[in-house]
Amino acid sequence: MKKYSVDLNSDTGEGFGPWKIGDGVDEDIMPLISSANIATGFHAGDPNIMARTVQLAKQAGVGVGAHPGFRDLVGFGRRNIAETPQALVNDIVFQLGALREFARLYNVSMQHVKPHGALYMLAARDENLSRLLIGTLQTLDPTLLLYCMEASVTYRIARELGQPVIREFYADRDYDRSGSIVFTRRVGLLDPAQVAAKVLRACVEGRVATVDGDDIDIDFDSVCIHSDTPGALELVEATRAALKNHDIRVAAPSYTVARE
Repeated sequence: MKKYSVDLNSDTGEGFGPWKIGDGVDEDIMPLISSANIATGFHAGDPNIMARTVQLAKQAGVGVGAHPGFRDLVGFGRRNIAETPQALVNDIVFQLGALREFARLYNVSMQHVKPHGALYMLAARDENLSRLLIGTLQTLDPTLLLYCMEASVTYRIARELGQPVIREFYADRDYDRSGSIVFTRRVGLLDPAQVAAKVLRACVEGRVATVDGDDIDIDFDSVCIHSDTPGALELVEATRAALKNHDIRVAAPSYTVARE
């Protein structure tokens, strides 16, 4: 079934001091998306960047979300770190609290939480981590949306516990036959027209090609384009234009509770 509205999210605030990750420019990308995943200091980001990114999101009317990652500035949060689920959830709470205070400072509501990189992929397959994370979020703020893949343990546990979730489609990542993205630490330059066509097909037909050479059904609420993907701005522009040309509105996600 064709979608008539979809969220468009991107990772933002991914720098540290004077350095920026990738060639995506937050000031240019922010007005084109509907949800911003703001780096919270462990894989990227610092207090000044976090404050500025929250202000940019407010000015653009974009939903604000925390993007907590592994404590891994050197590896940009894309290396697995051996820790207990409780320690990892404590790190997430720490990062969420930091961004929440900047959101409060600028009178912005927190919309969502989306783990970053290797932490996102770990939660996608680790039931103990997903269960503890979801239970903690429900205690802190049961209205916070949790971004995850539909083909993940995180989504299954969310359905069990009634956690509000947003299922993601990754425009700039490959899929395997299971419906999971193929995790990579480096992405090359992508063709904006091909990425836009991939997103449009997913929105209209509910299908995506896989690295295994076949097509699978896919369902989602939000499209993600990483700001650190080479040419990210062009990918976002092309995708948004394709959606507009097919009368698919870009809008922040509605409140959805996944249930069994």
